[in-house]
Amino acid sequence: MITGNLNTLPLATLPPALSAILERPELAFGALCAMPDGLYQPAGAAWFVNIGTSMTEPPELRHTEFHRDYLDIQVVLAGEEIIGFDLADARTAAAEERKPDLYIIANPRLANQIRLRPGDFVTFYPGEAHQALCAAGQPAAVRKAVFKVPRRLLDDSGRA
Repeated sequence: MITGNLNTLPLATLPPALSAILERPELAFGALCAMPDGLYQPAGAAWFVNIGTSMTEPPELRHTEFHRDYLDIQVVLAGEEIIGFDLADARTAAAEERKPDLYIIANPRLANQIRLRPGDFVTFYPGEAHQALCAAGQPAAVRKAVFKVPRRLLDDSGRA
C-alpha cells in the first residue's frame, strides 16, 4: 500500500509504472475532476480508470475485497471516505469471487484505516484487503477515480 496526494505526487515515491500513469497531464487532479463519470482507457493502455460517485456507508455495511491480478489506485475527487485495510496477505483468506478479480472476504479483520480527502490517493496491491466507501461521520456522496492496473505492468520490485 502506498498513499499520497496528486498535488504532491513526487512525495509518494510510487514505482515507475504507477508514476507514469498518474503523471500524465490529462490525469492531473483538476483534469480528473472535470472528466464526466464513466470508463476512461487510453488507446493501447492495459490499465483503465472508472470515475463515478457513490454513497459512503457505515463500515458494517461495506464489503471487504482484494484482487489477484489488478492493483487499485483509489483517488478521491470530491467528498471524503475512510478505507479500512489490513497488512496481511488476503490471498489465503476464505473469499468468494463475485466478479472477475473481485474477491470478497467473509469475515475480515481490518486493523487499520485511512481517511481520504480530495486529491488523496491510496494504492492496494494484489492481495491487500481493503474496505472502501466507509463513511467519515454521516453517509455522504464521494466522487472517486479508481484506476485498475494489471500487476504485470509493475517492475520486478517484488510487489507484483
